[in-house]
Amino acid sequence: MPPTTELSAAADVPVRRPGAGRAVAVLVLVAAAALIPMFGPRAALDGTGEAAAPGTGGIALLRTVLFAALCVQAGEIFAGFLARRVEPAARQPRRWSPYAPWAGFAAALGLASVVASGNLVPDSLAALDIGGLYGTRDGTLALVEVNAFLVAALCARTRRPGTALLPLAAVAVAEALRAHPPSEDTPLIGAGLTLVHVTSAALWVGGLLYVLRTTHAWRTPAPGAGAALLGLYARVAAVLLAAITATGVCSTLRRMPVSTVLDQLTSTAYGRTLLAKVLLVVVVAVLALVARLRLSRARDRTRAYVPARAEVVVLGVVVAVSAVLTALPLPIRWS
Repeated sequence: MPPTTELSAAADVPVRRPGAGRAVAVLVLVAAAALIPMFGPRAALDGTGEAAAPGTGGIALLRTVLFAALCVQAGEIFAGFLARRVEPAARQPRRWSPYAPWAGFAAALGLASVVASGNLVPDSLAALDIGGLYGTRDGTLALVEVNAFLVAALCARTRRPGTALLPLAAVAVAEALRAHPPSEDTPLIGAGLTLVHVTSAALWVGGLLYVLRTTHAWRTPAPGAGAALLGLYARVAAVLLAAITATGVCSTLRRMPVSTVLDQLTSTAYGRTLLAKVLLVVVVAVLALVARLRLSRARDRTRAYVPARAEVVVLGVVVAVSAVLTALPLPIRWS
């Protein structure tokens, strides 16, 4: 009999194993996550009168891959530390960190090629000015991200994969500096807020993904340990959510004064996308609260896995929407 099917006890009817369904679901989610950055900028700009740079869909897609790679590897290191605290001798799920930074490297290389062609999508190799990357701030930051992911990929193959946190931190710093050029008011404050925001989000998203993969690996040998790990993660995630919320609010008010926030949230592409992100984060927070309540009150603590799985799916959408946000024109700073 084929390995993907089994005979039903009631009749000789092949029944598909659940693993195939999960694989199809993952492929559908990945495809949906790719559509958001590809078509999101066009939808956000519709009717606003704003103009976006050429290739914003492709740039948003590359940033989605870059952010996802950062989340997967950083979250795996972070949640792996939590898992060893709960069950030091338990079997860990297969690591994705040897592969994730290569995806980040490819995305960073694509973004560097955009910078090398004057912030336009290159149509040929002749349009690239590789040497010019070293002479500009944006080019230097793009090269830092490319090299940092390369080092992170090499660190993931060593006996101490946790050393990859250093190059991953360099990626987060480069993203924070890139988002706040020297021409804006108090760029270092803005970069500091973005650094805390990106770091907290990467640990939150990637950490939850690895925690759920670990609880799945522990479902037979140590089901109680899986619930304990999710509970430990939930306590840390509450702090991360508070940091994300605080830095997000501060960053929004730096770019949109209080008197203009409501107007720009509906009339600008940046505001619309930011509003969509805020609503998604509210959904995530509700799911996290439901999971936390089930961990503390339900007799069967594994019931918390269902909202936690939904939470990580919505967080994946948040990552894609965040990437779209970086590719859109900044809101007008009205006085």
